Amino acid sequence: MAHTFYKYHGAGNDFILFDNRLSRVQLSSERIAELCHRHYGIGADGLMLLEKPRNEGDDFYMVYYNADGNESTMCGNGGRCIAKFAQDLGIIQHKATFTAIDGPHWAAFDGDQVALGMVDAPAVEERHGGLFINTGSPHHVENRMAGPDFVSVARELRNRYGAEGCNINFIQACNDELSIRTYERGVEGETLACGTGATGAAMVAVAKQWVSAAPVKLYAQGGVLEVDFKGTGPFTDVVLKGPAIKVFEGTIEL
Repeated sequence: MAHTFYKYHGAGNDFILFDNRLSRVQLSSERIAELCHRHYGIGADGLMLLEKPRNEGDDFYMVYYNADGNESTMCGNGGRCIAKFAQDLGIIQHKATFTAIDGPHWAAFDGDQVALGMVDAPAVEERHGGLFINTGSPHHVENRMAGPDFVSVARELRNRYGAEGCNINFIQACNDELSIRTYERGVEGETLACGTGATGAAMVAVAKQWVSAAPVKLYAQGGVLEVDFKGTGPFTDVVLKGPAIKVFEGTIEL
């Protein structure tokens, strides 16, 4: 059967989306990985299903899969893209309320800029020679230059966290702003941006006084994100803001 799919990106972090409110899209992990493959499929960092809400008062439910085909923890740029998708579908207009694997979220819109309410995060911890924080997904953050061997160095760090691994972020501060590069588990490579990674990096940078205070602007490989929050650990009232762009739509046999 042919199904309509949609391609969105948030600062270069790209996703395949399906409107699955009627539960017609049923995909194996192998098929998801095929669809996300950049040479043999549509190509994406992940795949999302927009499903009917599971909680009263919500507009929809978000299901997220990494490019390896496995359901994963929260994706911040994915959350912003699926909210924009819901707006484009006419499900919501000015604000969205939805639930993902890590809990409830809200989203608000200003053109192609989408602000996403993230879950609270605990204090920063020292682990494996860096700083660890969970922002809905686990992130390891280091204040260091990402050289040409970034992927291999980050992969070794990812594996120190065991079989499930951890996302790895290298940041550098300049003029109270951050540059960031991220290696994502499940993609098993560098992505052009990572929303939960940018969120965690901003929190670490404020907690360690590498930048003065939130909001923090971050320059990823694929675009600019901004993170606001209260506190220095735990962190509350967390908001991730950045672009969410529809790239194209098409049909595919599933």
